[in-house]
Amino acid sequence: MIKRILYFGNPAYLHTNYKQLKITLKKDPPEERSIPIEDLGVVMIDHPQITITSGAITALMNNNVVLIACNESYMPHALMLPFEGHHIQTQRIQAQIQASEPLKKNLWMQTVQAKIYNQAKLLELQGIRHHPLYQFQKNVKSGDADNREAAAASFYWNHLFANIPDFSRNPIGPYPNNLLNYGYAILRSVTARAIVAAGLYPSLGIYHHNKYNAYCLADDLMEPYRPFVDEWVIQLMEKYPKWQEINVELKKELLAIPHLDVKIENDKSILMIATQRTAASLARCYLGERRKLAFPKLC
Repeated sequence: MIKRILYFGNPAYLHTNYKQLKITLKKDPPEERSIPIEDLGVVMIDHPQITITSGAITALMNNNVVLIACNESYMPHALMLPFEGHHIQTQRIQAQIQASEPLKKNLWMQTVQAKIYNQAKLLELQGIRHHPLYQFQKNVKSGDADNREAAAASFYWNHLFANIPDFSRNPIGPYPNNLLNYGYAILRSVTARAIVAAGLYPSLGIYHHNKYNAYCLADDLMEPYRPFVDEWVIQLMEKYPKWQEINVELKKELLAIPHLDVKIENDKSILMIATQRTAASLARCYLGERRKLAFPKLC
């Protein structure tokens, strides 16, 4: 089932009743709506005058719904996930903790290869020079010992937005970095949701291990998905060439990222479902049930 994404950018009161998320929009007169909580995948709160009850939060967590809060700059800033997401969570987290270094290095190699492939494919689809990236992909070693990911990233960003003078990929840089940041924040949240649903612990990464980062594993698994966000941002830039600040319309468009069409293991899917398949494949790798991670391919 395709889960819905709700965005709240105006004053509202959120509570629950009979497994429904009850929404009261603070208008004159007030407007009321209700949505089955089981239909939801992501809820984003983007206004300081939104009230949500503890009962609503509990119901959302019970249904593995990601709750995203935005900061004063209206950018995704925090997310909430349930502690329990799988019936054999303890077994899976134990296997995750005990994963050997050779296994983690192999998993990171697969992740980097998948990311570079999608970067190369996006450049190819845009009619941009891309062949060196395929060579980078072939040369990725266990654990990416030669840091082919960084070399590929340098080439990729130097060419993807070459038509924008002095562009560099920087989280605090100018347009279109703001669109990329927003899109990556959404991608990170649905990836974290998939990790919890697979019974894994999002803080224990394959490669990322910053002690201040609670979502190291999400930052690992989302890497091959980033070019899908990049492609979507390019389409938005072409569709809205005069909009360089994120407005309500652009937010709606960016919130469509979890529903983008992808192809994973020869199956058509949407991105949100694909992240679940990726996380599930990782859990099975930790358990010794498979050796290859499932990642989508740009096509």
